[in-house]
Amino acid sequence: MAEGLTKLVYDLTKGFPEEEKFNIVSQLRRAVTSIGANIAEGYGRFHYKENVQFCRQARGSLAEVKHFLILSKELKYVSESKYLDFQEKYENLKIRLNNYIKSIGKKNT
Repeated sequence: MAEGLTKLVYDLTKGFPEEEKFNIVSQLRRAVTSIGANIAEGYGRFHYKENVQFCRQARGSLAEVKHFLILSKELKYVSESKYLDFQEKYENLKIRLNNYIKSIGKKNT
C-alpha cells in the first residue's frame, strides 16, 4: 500500500520543474518514503507502544505528503486527474493505517 503511493509520487514528481528539484520534489520524496519505512520499523519493534509510535510518525508523513500534493496541484505541477488518483490512494492508506494503529492497541488490552 505505502509502496504504491511512493511509486505514484515518484512518477508525479518526474515532471516537476527543475527549480523544484531541491524543494518540493525533495520534500515529497523524503516524506513519502518515510511512510513505509516507519511502518516497517515499527513492525520490527518488540513492544506495541513503539510500533504505534512509528505508525503515528508514518501518519504524520502521510499528512505532509498530502500538503505538498495540494500545493503542487495549486502550482499546476499536478493535474486534477492525477491529484484525484493520489487522493484515492491517500485515503485508502490513511484508513488502513488508522485501523492498524487501533488493532495494535486492542491486542495489548
